[in-house]
Amino acid sequence: SLCAAAAPNLSYQELKDLKKANVLHIDVRERWEIDRFGKIPESINIPLGELMEALQMDPMEFKAQYNQKMPSKSDPVVFSCLAGTRSKQALGFAMSLGFS
Repeated sequence: SLCAAAAPNLSYQELKDLKKANVLHIDVRERWEIDRFGKIPESINIPLGELMEALQMDPMEFKAQYNQKMPSKSDPVVFSCLAGTRSKQALGFAMSLGFS
């Protein structure tokens, strides 16, 4: 299940279309879930329990930790998880930190 502020529920096809437009895709599943079920291409894994801290990191630290440029508060970001509950929580966390 996928979440973004403008569209709290996205289909897989909508995500594929967004990825063409340079949207950062953050998968908030746990690392063992990625190992078991596979990584979504071009997504970065930040487990939900780490997300608040990650989104408040120094950009250089974020890049070192996740091998990805840290999103700015206005960059398009999509969150995903297995069923949709955690991605909605992630969206709420990001918005509470000022991400639009």
